[in-house]
Amino acid sequence: MSAEKRIVLQAKGITKRFPGVLANNKVNFDLREGEIHVLLGENGAGKSTLMNILYGLYQQDEGEIFIDGQPVRIQDPTDAIHHGVGMVHQHFMLVPVFTVAENIMLGAERLHQGSQGREPERPWWKRGFFNGLQNLERLERKQVSARIRAISRQYGLEVDPDAIVGDLPVGVQQRVEILKALYRQANILILDEPTAVLTPQEAEDLFRIMRDLTARGVSIIFITHKLKEVLAVADRITVMRAGEVVGHTTPQESDEQQLAAMMVGREVILQVEKADANPGEVVLEVNDLRVNDSRDLPAVDGVSFSVRAGEVLGVAGVQGNGQTELAEAVTGLRKAVGGAIRLAGHDILNKPPRPITEIGMAHIPEDRQRHGLVLSYTVADNLILCDYYKPPFSQRGVLQNQAIDENARRLIESYDVRTPSPYVPAGKLSGGNQQKVIVARELSRNIKLLVASQPTRGLDVGSIEYIHKEIIAMRDRGIAVLLISAELDEILALSDRIAVMYRGQIVAVVNNGQLTREQLGLLMAGSPPAEVGLSL
Repeated sequence: MSAEKRIVLQAKGITKRFPGVLANNKVNFDLREGEIHVLLGENGAGKSTLMNILYGLYQQDEGEIFIDGQPVRIQDPTDAIHHGVGMVHQHFMLVPVFTVAENIMLGAERLHQGSQGREPERPWWKRGFFNGLQNLERLERKQVSARIRAISRQYGLEVDPDAIVGDLPVGVQQRVEILKALYRQANILILDEPTAVLTPQEAEDLFRIMRDLTARGVSIIFITHKLKEVLAVADRITVMRAGEVVGHTTPQESDEQQLAAMMVGREVILQVEKADANPGEVVLEVNDLRVNDSRDLPAVDGVSFSVRAGEVLGVAGVQGNGQTELAEAVTGLRKAVGGAIRLAGHDILNKPPRPITEIGMAHIPEDRQRHGLVLSYTVADNLILCDYYKPPFSQRGVLQNQAIDENARRLIESYDVRTPSPYVPAGKLSGGNQQKVIVARELSRNIKLLVASQPTRGLDVGSIEYIHKEIIAMRDRGIAVLLISAELDEILALSDRIAVMYRGQIVAVVNNGQLTREQLGLLMAGSPPAEVGLSL
């Protein structure tokens, strides 16, 4: 049935080069009216480059783009919007203190003429943010709100135009982003990892909205790394690898295993294999911990839990509920304002990272480039960041190059770090290999506790398989693991016990398997434990 629909967007022979990288190599891609076309691929496969070209953030070196059969040159996002292409980015482009209507109208004044065509280009001082605000003042607010309500009803998006965006749940904020594109009369939507910050219930609601949109003729390009989602919503699937399209398929013709193999180029073990845990003594104990965020507002509010040797405690929650501040306080990266933290019997509250590391903590940080690596240092130097001042890497304050070299070559081989040399700057590696450098450094030491915060964020299916295997290997060696992840599937795959965090508090701690995925999702969204059938 999809084959009978007309093609609304077509990319032919798209090639894009960056210094030393062929990001897209003669890529062909098309999108049909009223379909969801999923674009899959590992990190560095070229998906984002292609989408950025279609949305005008990059310009192709070779190839053509056609909209409704006509060749177009998309030089910037304004061109893309004029041609009916809208993009919803993974990180929302919203001003939290503004209303829904204000956010939707910001920057839309240039397209407010509707069928009258595009407004002439104006000097920079007459464009942009402040000009948008001035135009908001002169536009008829009731008219704008009425139009937003009409679009909301038409597409089943149900958003109050007068609500303050910062007060809305994450799932509703995403609706606002979609409304922004529809307000600009987009009939082609690019959704970039749209479920990354959603609960399972919010994700299902998004899928319903997507189906309603396509039923009304909107065409959607959907980028995701979650294979279950691909099979649930796709009409067609295109897989990219190393800058090229390697195959096309449909949900009826494939499964998760086949999609993973197409992405990576080899068979991938998707199911985490693990035996039952055998917990020992308490390694990490947190009591009544209180931590403020960067605005000095409470982010962690009286949290208490413990992690035992030989178990994985997973902290589940929608991003932004205090997990980042919790991990930073435990690892010494952020000062707590109250409470207690003990590691292997030692008081580590508000201690710097080095003494905490020396007691036996390993840390896979949420932001690998900011807190996990020195990007300008070589891979070899990054692999000794925890121990560079100790023998065998240092003697009387002098670095021992042979020992550093031997350590690097051993760990690069053991942890399958793909690098041309131990002396390549870490910043030159792919995201997955940067993460492997951190894992190799942290897990090769004598440790008692592993704090893994968003350990697979932004990684492809092959790298995820590797990281998951290493985490379970640590657990099986008797190491305590505190896993903090916004990915509920990851929590369910790795955890022995699950602590659900909502608005800075742990609202429930359960054994894995005690609650369904849907019940955990409700807890993550703030439902009281009693309402999901949990008696605490």
